[in-house]
Amino acid sequence: MDTSPRSTVAGAQAVARAARLLRLVTSSGSDGAALQRLARDADLSRSTTHRLLSALRAEGLVDQEADSGRWMPGPELFLMGSVAAARYDITDLARDIVRSLAITTEESAFLSVRRGDETVCLLREEGAFPIRSFVLSEGVRFPLGVASAGLAILAFLPDDDVEAYLSRHPELPARFGSRHAAAAMRTRLADTRDRGYAVNPGLIVEGSWGMGAAVFDRAGRPEWALSLTGVEFRFSPDRLPTLGRSLLAHAHKLSSRIAASRA
Repeated sequence: MDTSPRSTVAGAQAVARAARLLRLVTSSGSDGAALQRLARDADLSRSTTHRLLSALRAEGLVDQEADSGRWMPGPELFLMGSVAAARYDITDLARDIVRSLAITTEESAFLSVRRGDETVCLLREEGAFPIRSFVLSEGVRFPLGVASAGLAILAFLPDDDVEAYLSRHPELPARFGSRHAAAAMRTRLADTRDRGYAVNPGLIVEGSWGMGAAVFDRAGRPEWALSLTGVEFRFSPDRLPTLGRSLLAHAHKLSSRIAASRA
């Protein structure tokens, strides 16, 4: 029998489903998402998905584009986000650091934040190199341990938290490939801790590599990550250590700035 809080609070299942749809809509980017895709990704019937989305639209939390029928974030989310930003948003602190990382490495640079079992991209800065990877952009979410930012964050969580996460997500190999099975993931996490930074050798999109370094809050928790993405030949064995040192230096600078700002 499920004794979690979700099973004992009236209406919690409906709230959880609605929250899941909100996350899917906001992660779909400026193009929005079709009803069929949202229903599939939320593991809900089309009718249930449409009913929940209609309720969210009535509250201004989502909107539906008239021509395409695709679902978009609503105006009320902007207002809520503006209020929450005062407490949770570090983009103003990080913007020049992310830009410096892109200039120094000439690769696309990113800031991502941990939200539960996922990372969400907050900032993207293009590097000077003309061939780019477009796996990651603002609002895109990945499970922890999949993209390089989430791998860097997961690697520096306590061991018990890592094991609990892996047990909650046995679906990762089916979604992202066998390199995301628990045993393979533990090896990649150990390598990340040894190096100090994560490397994703084209595991999401073939030929698109990424590197990530955790950014810590004042208590030493990995709550954010800086990352780089680019085409494979830009991440050669000879160049990886140089990129890694730059990534770690920028991540340390941001961690220090966050600690100072919240002292």
